[in-house]
Amino acid sequence: MEWFLLVLSGLFSGTIGALVGLGGGVILVPAVLFLGTTLDLIPNITPQSVVGLSVVMMIFIGLSSTLSYMKSKTVDFKSGFIFFIGSIPGTILGAWVNKGLDLPSFNLYFGILLVILSVLLLVRKYLKPVQWFVKHGKKRTFEDGENTYVYGYPVWFALALTFFIGFASGLFGIGGGSMIVPAMILLFLFPPHVAVGTSMFMVFLTSIVNSATHISLGNVPWLYTIPVIPAAYIGAKIGAKLNKKLNSETLVTALRIVLLLLGIRSIIDGLF
Repeated sequence: MEWFLLVLSGLFSGTIGALVGLGGGVILVPAVLFLGTTLDLIPNITPQSVVGLSVVMMIFIGLSSTLSYMKSKTVDFKSGFIFFIGSIPGTILGAWVNKGLDLPSFNLYFGILLVILSVLLLVRKYLKPVQWFVKHGKKRTFEDGENTYVYGYPVWFALALTFFIGFASGLFGIGGGSMIVPAMILLFLFPPHVAVGTSMFMVFLTSIVNSATHISLGNVPWLYTIPVIPAAYIGAKIGAKLNKKLNSETLVTALRIVLLLLGIRSIIDGLF
């Protein structure tokens, strides 16, 4: 029964993660925690083990998504490497801090993060893009056959930003895409499809470092990776294809509301 639930969780996490550039961990972590600790349907789940499971899964979501987005040439590899370099120390630090969290504390802090992310994603389209970072940073261009986009960022700011994103990724087992994508679109003026593709490339690289750290800490439940990884890989392929074909705004809006509700519920669990 738990393997069937893990397959569904992995498939859904991979699909949604690749569709909107979230990475998948922001879906898998609350889902598996709910099934394992609240409903007691998945044995031996702790905050540390679910984070370990999530970061290993995201290697394959990131790889699958990156390969798909490479075909449509919407991955900015240079920016992805810069973001990855900034995230490395934060990822390692977050993984070490994670080992000291009990379940109520994890639920509380993770819930607060989910609420912040969902609110940011909900109001993103109402916020005006910031021109300052492009004007004072290294400019890059992207052509889609019809339009030419100019975007960019100061490298020092990108490194500082991705350090904090890496910390959240290591601490909570999320890919970081849910934080870097809005920043790339609103602050750095990335075209949305390039932001998602580049985000998934960064998620792939960051998850390798993240996984190595959590493996060294003994946080990965290897038996549970067997159903999750293939399901997540297939889901990421599906999500990347849907991203190219669908106007997914309705689905994305629904996802943001779900994240908000999950965050509120996680905060309540952490407090009471």
